[in-house]
Amino acid sequence: LQVEESAVSLWNWTVTKHTAAAISDEQRAKLRFVACRLICLCEGSDPPEGTIRRQILMSMKTGKGWIDVGKPGLADGFLENAVSSIEKLYAKLRKGSEDEADIQAHRADVEKSLFKVLSYQAESVFAQGDFQKAMMCVQRCKDMLMILPKETCYLSILCYNFGVETYERKRYEQSSFWLSQSYDIGKMDMKYSVGKEMQAKVLRLLAMTYFEWDCTLYLDKALKAISLANQENLHPAGFFLKVKILLKSGASDEDINSALAEFTQLEMSLDFYLNTAKLLLEHGRESVGFDFLKSVPERFESSPDLGKITLLHIEFLLQNKRELLAKQKIEEVIIGHYTGKQLLPEALNQLHIILWDRAAKHYEEKNYSEALHWYNYSVSFYTPGQIDQNLAKLQRNMASCYLHLKQLDKAKEAVKQAERCDPNSIFTKFSVYKIAVMENDADKAMEAVIEMGKLAEKPSEYEDKLRVDKNTASNLLSLVAQIALENDQQIVAIKALEYLSEHLQDCQQLFAALKCLVRLMLSKVMAENAEKRDEDINSMLTYLNLAHKKLGESFTEDKFTGDMRILEAHWFRKVAWNLAVQFKDNPEKMRDFFVLSFKLSQFCPSDKAVLVAQKTCLLMAAAVDLEMGRQQVAPSEQTELFSEALQHLQTCKEIWKVLKLTGDFAKDPTDTLLLLYEFEARSKLNDPTLHNLMESVWEQPQTEIKTLEIIASLAMEPPARYPVLCKKALKSALNLHRKQAVIDAVKFSKCLHSLINISLPTGLTDLDTCVLQEVWDYFEDALSVVSSTDAYPEMEILWLMTRAWNTGIFQYTVGKYKEAEQWCGLGMRFLNHLGSLKKSYE
Repeated sequence: LQVEESAVSLWNWTVTKHTAAAISDEQRAKLRFVACRLICLCEGSDPPEGTIRRQILMSMKTGKGWIDVGKPGLADGFLENAVSSIEKLYAKLRKGSEDEADIQAHRADVEKSLFKVLSYQAESVFAQGDFQKAMMCVQRCKDMLMILPKETCYLSILCYNFGVETYERKRYEQSSFWLSQSYDIGKMDMKYSVGKEMQAKVLRLLAMTYFEWDCTLYLDKALKAISLANQENLHPAGFFLKVKILLKSGASDEDINSALAEFTQLEMSLDFYLNTAKLLLEHGRESVGFDFLKSVPERFESSPDLGKITLLHIEFLLQNKRELLAKQKIEEVIIGHYTGKQLLPEALNQLHIILWDRAAKHYEEKNYSEALHWYNYSVSFYTPGQIDQNLAKLQRNMASCYLHLKQLDKAKEAVKQAERCDPNSIFTKFSVYKIAVMENDADKAMEAVIEMGKLAEKPSEYEDKLRVDKNTASNLLSLVAQIALENDQQIVAIKALEYLSEHLQDCQQLFAALKCLVRLMLSKVMAENAEKRDEDINSMLTYLNLAHKKLGESFTEDKFTGDMRILEAHWFRKVAWNLAVQFKDNPEKMRDFFVLSFKLSQFCPSDKAVLVAQKTCLLMAAAVDLEMGRQQVAPSEQTELFSEALQHLQTCKEIWKVLKLTGDFAKDPTDTLLLLYEFEARSKLNDPTLHNLMESVWEQPQTEIKTLEIIASLAMEPPARYPVLCKKALKSALNLHRKQAVIDAVKFSKCLHSLINISLPTGLTDLDTCVLQEVWDYFEDALSVVSSTDAYPEMEILWLMTRAWNTGIFQYTVGKYKEAEQWCGLGMRFLNHLGSLKKSYE
């Protein structure tokens, strides 16, 4: 009992919430489902009449709820329960009644509920696609209408809805069945019928179903249905459909005229007459169509929309190649325009469209004089001095025709009028440009291109947004460049392509424009004096930088494939490389092009050729940075250049590691160059990691003498000052000289000279004994080599003698007589090895 009460409370709560629209239809269906299930569970073996009636109501409502939320499969069980409960109720009522009149009353009561359940079952199985079951349910309902005539309207509309749904799904056979049923049911009881308007609506859809299903096969049925519909209720749609069916069936003009006569006596709208005329003319019934169209103005003499008839007449005259008659009609409209019979603005706009379309057709056929004729018709509707964007477009179109006809003065006048109407239009500027090209006025052409570029950057607020977008501006600039190149106006073409490259969205088009720009600018640069080149070289750097930027952005463009990206990257990296080589007299630009070539190559697959190119680009860039750093006076600029060089070298070292894995590079000088460049950069930046770098050098036995001598030189090249590293490098080089099978006396002498210079600074008297001993050993080395060869340069022997003698003199001046005697004696030992100079010093 408690469960039953809770179920009833839940059901009632759901009803109140439905009234307040507090819950959704699906939530309500779910709540009814729960309440109904609970009531069924509480059912006893012999429930009272009230309980059964409640179960019937709840089962019906729950089933209908599931149908309404699009889940008919869940409705079936509840609807079957409702049928079962109805049978129980009927049995119970009969059991308690003996009188025949009571039994008939109970039966009528029960059948009303059964009718409703059967109609719901029809909806459910129809929604599940079971045509046969739906048909059976509807037939049972139809059989019950004799005793339930009031349900005639409901069942007729149900069948109509089934017909509409199957028609929309193009199930024409099923649709024709349901619509026929709807019509038949509607006729069963005129008192409770759906009414003539609804019946006519059903029949019109039935006729349309037959028409779309197979007009040839079901023509008679379609005509019969539409004739019945028109008899039931006069409606424009019915007459229109009848004409449509007759046209499709190939009926004679006489039959069609008869059909038209049926409704010419009725009050129909102008649009209906126009649509009918269109239908006739579109189906090639010119005679009937034009006669019908001529009869329309009489009916609507006072209508402000009368111009629509004229427009339609003109349109179909043109479609049927009756251009002369169309022109006569247009000239009548022009006369009417200035004699108080103006078209409404909407109709006038439509006429302009017709005239422009006709002109455009002649223009495409290169019949420019005829195109002008049609444009002039359009001009006729504008008053002198009128400002209008469409008039500007019209004048531009006329200017194009005049240009093709070589009538330059008329073209200039038309463009002048266009500028008056719409000065901030990119199209108008394009027309100005075309005339400037024809007049061979390069300055005016350039001025027009600059204006176009500005308008492309920021379209004027007055521009027609439907006409001017990024693509339109790009297309016009592309055309400008093409015209300029065809007329040998290279500078104008460059300017147009520069603007174009800023606005192109399509990657392929953008790269094509940039390639063209690079080629044009290069040929311009090669023809210029050196003083004028810088700006144009900077432009080429800008183009290549833009190419690099767009290659990076191209990953988001579906149409631009990976292979396309690689091909473009190869082209631009090679161009950057060639430009770097081309401008070797301008170190800064050469460096920039090499860096760009490296950046562009990063979009290419890392094969051996690309890696070698990347390595070379970075080495060259580092070399230029170092060279420029040596020549700079400002410390901040020096620091920046040496730091950039170091960055290039770090990247290069990583590439070189990978590259060495691809083959034998034993004779490749890259390791040496990387070492020397890095040493110079770090030493001049006073980098604390310099000593760590050199530790690895001292440990390498294969370091060449020349490399060590260069390191020594760089260690003392300002702003670097590393005497200890310099000395260590020279000592290592000297050791390697000694180890040679045959000592090269000239190279040995130079190395020794540098080592003595760094170890024994000129002018110092207070020298450490250890230092003097170390330097003494170097002099002894020199004597050893001098004694063993005649190739030792005499000037170097003289220098050694002089340094040893002067060192002795310095010792003498500070009272170190023993040391002075030793060093002067050492100097005199070199005297014996002098040649022609011996007597001068002896």
